[in-house]
Amino acid sequence: MKTKTVLIKNAKIVNEGNVFEGDILIENEYIKEVSNSISVKSADVVVIDAEGNYVLPGVIDDQVHFREPGLTHKANIASESRAAIAGGITSFIEMPNTNPQTTTIEKLEEKFEIAAKTSHANYSFMFGGTNDNLDEVLKVDSKNVAGLKLFLGSSTGNMLVDDLNVLETIFKSTDLLISVHCEDEATIKKNLEAHIKEFGDNIPIEKHPIIRSEDACYISSSRAIELAKKTGARLHVFHLSTGKETKLFSNKILLKDKKITAEVCVHHLWFSDEDYAKKGTYIKWNPAVKTAKDRDQLWKALLDDRIDVIATDHAPHTIEEKQNVYTKAPSGGPLVQHALVAMLEMHHRGVISIEKIVEKMCHNPAILFQVEKRGYIKEGYFADLVIVDINSPWTVNKDNILYKCAWSPFEGSTFKSRVTHTLVNGELVYNNFKFLNVKASKRLTFSR
Repeated sequence: MKTKTVLIKNAKIVNEGNVFEGDILIENEYIKEVSNSISVKSADVVVIDAEGNYVLPGVIDDQVHFREPGLTHKANIASESRAAIAGGITSFIEMPNTNPQTTTIEKLEEKFEIAAKTSHANYSFMFGGTNDNLDEVLKVDSKNVAGLKLFLGSSTGNMLVDDLNVLETIFKSTDLLISVHCEDEATIKKNLEAHIKEFGDNIPIEKHPIIRSEDACYISSSRAIELAKKTGARLHVFHLSTGKETKLFSNKILLKDKKITAEVCVHHLWFSDEDYAKKGTYIKWNPAVKTAKDRDQLWKALLDDRIDVIATDHAPHTIEEKQNVYTKAPSGGPLVQHALVAMLEMHHRGVISIEKIVEKMCHNPAILFQVEKRGYIKEGYFADLVIVDINSPWTVNKDNILYKCAWSPFEGSTFKSRVTHTLVNGELVYNNFKFLNVKASKRLTFSR
């Protein structure tokens, strides 16, 4: 039987730039009251004592690859959404490069059906644009789908959109939010050919950010932005990886009024090219992790609001796949379980405030995608909530990794913070490192 009323007591509530001590009353999926002190006289109330720990809105991850359908030897919606819940991510937006790809309405609805049965977290999906599916793009209902994803750098199958006329037509024709992966294919191809000529397939991993270079990123992202300005399209640039690209974005207007926005991922804020020597292909991502200077500039742009969102680009592969030589090792890694605690570690280091973490991981994805009644701790909003103990150290190891691929780029790292409770739509689904047998997730809807 589902819980109807939950009362969270003794919380440090983080919301809209403030931290304040108080209680949260939840009834029937929604936050009913947020106040300094709440008492309810009913035997049916479930009381959760936050014990002075922080309560955050559930994280909304705007970019994940959960590999279902077709690539489920790496991951699936059930396994990865479960790991996300343990990491404080209560809603996710998943990408279209599965097998088959999500480039028709039929295939999109099939993924929604899978998630409705198996997802532990709230869910939506990106629809994939290609060189030849504009008719399908125009059928997408913007109120029920997160947006359109375009790969402007090499990807799976026919998902590379490299016809500039098609690209401009898509930008002109849709009112969907367009999210883009920006790397210039011609630049990468030329760089890769030169390195294969020198090294064969066994290219040193340290060459990855030289092959998938700053120029490759900047050429593509600047071109996409120019096209968005020309057509008036609503553009969101995924996973910035270079300092140079940050200069393309503005902090002069409020996020709700921006037509061109940007995201940075946890791995580009955490790692640098100095880590390839130790981590090897386990930190091979596209776009590549680049220099410490790039990382510093990404942090600067995040903190001054040129970059709007922190996400994961969670993209698991098996250990065996990642251990291949450079040209055969796929790019991507699992992150949803550890993204929030990694950013809280940066808070401990004095890099970012908890309020800013909540802004970039909870509030801003909700604003940017116009997610309905989520991303805040507000009366009338869905009760997606996370309790975090920021002084409870733990070390990432094989025994506590929840991803189906069973590894993490953070293995061996000790985090000072941990998620103790996660609530989805008012239901307690994760309690002190144990999952409760409760199905509470919903399809995300959008106020458009």
